[in-house]
Amino acid sequence: MLPDLNDRQLDIFRFVVDNYLQTGSAVGSRTISDGGKVSLSPASIRAVLADLENEGFLYAPHTSAGRMPTDIGLRYYIDGLLEIGNLTKEEQKSLEEACKQDETSYRELYEQAGTALYGLSQTTSLVVAPTKDKPLKQIQFVRLEADKALVVLVHQDGSVSNRLMSLSPDLPDSALMRASNFLNEHVRGKTLSGVKTYLAAEIQKHKHSIDRLTQSLIDAGLAAPASGSKSGFIVVRGQSTLLNNLENSTRLEEVSDLFAMLEEQETISKLLDTTRDADGVQIFVGTENKVFARSGWSMILSPYKSNDGNIVGALGVIGPTRLNYGRIIPMVDYTARIMEKLLRHK
Repeated sequence: MLPDLNDRQLDIFRFVVDNYLQTGSAVGSRTISDGGKVSLSPASIRAVLADLENEGFLYAPHTSAGRMPTDIGLRYYIDGLLEIGNLTKEEQKSLEEACKQDETSYRELYEQAGTALYGLSQTTSLVVAPTKDKPLKQIQFVRLEADKALVVLVHQDGSVSNRLMSLSPDLPDSALMRASNFLNEHVRGKTLSGVKTYLAAEIQKHKHSIDRLTQSLIDAGLAAPASGSKSGFIVVRGQSTLLNNLENSTRLEEVSDLFAMLEEQETISKLLDTTRDADGVQIFVGTENKVFARSGWSMILSPYKSNDGNIVGALGVIGPTRLNYGRIIPMVDYTARIMEKLLRHK
């Protein structure tokens, strides 16, 4: 648990983070002293900077350089010091006009939302657009081999979809039966995304009557990617912004890894699971981001829901931690609300 900062530490910490978000540069004691917002000598400022570094809020990228915020420091700033602005009427109108309903297909709508969010934020945007979720009738686990099982999803319209999942070879068939029985008490009439949301609360409620093995089997089965068909797609806009001002070859490799990850179907499930318990915008800093756990990167993400309240997609931005959080957060939130409004009329 991070310690509370006193007023002197807060002033200097805020100055360092604000400067970093604006310029991307490390800040030294002379810059802080000349900034006029902290009435301390450079020597006193250096002592405070050293304390903040020891507490994990700041780090020195080079021995002779100033300080920059750590991922932990940025999280502290976002949670307690960040001032979130409001969109202007012009910005709201710009987003609304960019996402036109008319005869637009679902894919065109997702692409419009991604382009609009990138255009206003000037940050790489993501729109997670899964295929339409159909209500379920039954889920069955069928063992194929010692270490593989088929998750059979029977939909209320009579269609069937399959998912292949890995098993521990020593997992008994009785565990598959228990998982199937538990699911079939709850899935009828719900979409797969609805089942995931519902079961997260239901399993918590019945945690004393559901053994850990059954719970892990249910989680793995519902998370398994669909066999033979895509579960959706990700619209990415503004990739070129990630290639601008790269500090070193390591960053270039990370951008390459990110682009590759966004091509993977598993990423869609991970992004949706990331927002499943969210009520609005979430901010992930560095390794908090389970989808792209790299220090120095941030993701701002919001789910959007269907008429029945189930999460059907997510949208947001991803980039280096030097994002304009106070400006981008309301953009992501407003775009998600526009998506919900438009999907209600489709």
